[in-house]
Amino acid sequence: MSETPWWDRDRFAARASHLATRGAAQHATRRYFAAEGFAEVDTPALQISPGLEPHLRAFATTLAEPGGGMRPFFLHTSPEFAMKKLLAAGVPKLFQLSHAFRNGERSATHHPEFTLLEWYRAGATYRELMTDCERLLTAVSDATGRSAFTWRGRSADLRQPWHRLTVAAAFAEHCGIDLLATAPDPEQPSLALLADAARPLGIAPHDGDDWEDLFFRIFLEHIEPRLGIGAPTILADYPIAMAALARAKPEDPRVAERFEVYIGGLELSNGFSELTDPIEQRRRFERDRARKQARYGETYPIDEDFLVALGAMPPSAGIALGFDRLVMLASGAERIDDVLWSPVG
Repeated sequence: MSETPWWDRDRFAARASHLATRGAAQHATRRYFAAEGFAEVDTPALQISPGLEPHLRAFATTLAEPGGGMRPFFLHTSPEFAMKKLLAAGVPKLFQLSHAFRNGERSATHHPEFTLLEWYRAGATYRELMTDCERLLTAVSDATGRSAFTWRGRSADLRQPWHRLTVAAAFAEHCGIDLLATAPDPEQPSLALLADAARPLGIAPHDGDDWEDLFFRIFLEHIEPRLGIGAPTILADYPIAMAALARAKPEDPRVAERFEVYIGGLELSNGFSELTDPIEQRRRFERDRARKQARYGETYPIDEDFLVALGAMPPSAGIALGFDRLVMLASGAERIDDVLWSPVG
C-alpha cells in the first residue's frame, strides 16, 4: 500500500498549526521590510545561469522562441543575479520571498523547491545585515509567540545578546586549529596543512577531497552543532577561498565579509558585503566552473549581462535566508515538508 498522500485531510490537519505559523511569519516579514522602506520585488525563476557555486545542481529546461529558436535556460537556485541587476537599475533597498530550485537536495532541512527570503541594501555592508537579522527574527518571534527557537532540543533565546565570532575563532575554540595558517596562499589553501591540523581530531581527508571538503567535515562534526545554543550565533569572516560573490575584508584580505546565522545548530542564512568588481567576479566564476567540471563533469554558463550590471552596481550588501527553516524554528516542526503547503512529489 502506498503512503497516505499529503492532501489526506487527517495528514494535512496535523500540519495546520505549522502553516498558520508560516502565515504569521510572512506577515511579520513584510511588515518589517515595509517599515524599513524596502521595495518588494518579483523576479523570474527562469535564468540564463542558475548560480555557479560548484556543489549546486540546477534544473535545466529549454525556452522555445517565436520562430522556432531554442535556448537553454535554468530554474534559478537563488534570485541573486536578478536582484543585483535591480540594484544596478537604481532600486536602493529590495527584498523578495522567492521560490528557488536545487536538484539533488532532499532531507529534513532541504527540499528541491523551497522559499528563500533575500534582501539587499545599497550603501551598506554585512554589518547592517547582521542588525537586520536580529531585528527581523525578533519580529517573527513576536508574531509567532515564541521567545526562543528550538531545533532538535537545542534552543536559542532571540532576546538574549547574540553571539558573534569569526570562523577562525570557531576553529581555534572548538578544534584547536589555526585555520588561516592552513592557507599561506589564501586563494589556494593547503589540504595537507589542514589534514595535519585535523589529525588530533581523528579526521582525515578522503580520496578526492580538497581543502574545502575537509573544512566542512571538521565544521559539521565539531563546530556547527555548538552554534546558536542559548542565543543565536553570527559566524563571520569566512576564508577568501570560500567567497564566491563576497568582497574581501579591507582590514584582512585573507577573509571575506561574509556571515551566517545559526540557531540550535541549524544554518539559517548567508549574507555578505557584495563584490562589485566584474573582473574579479569573472575570475571567481571561472575558478568555480573549473572545480565543478572537475568534480561533476558539468558546468553552467556565466550570465554575461550580470557581469555588465555588476560594474554599475553601487556598494551593497545582500543576504539569503531559508524562509522554510525559519518557519520550522518558529513552529517547532521537525521536517521542512511540515511547513510547506504542498510538498514536491
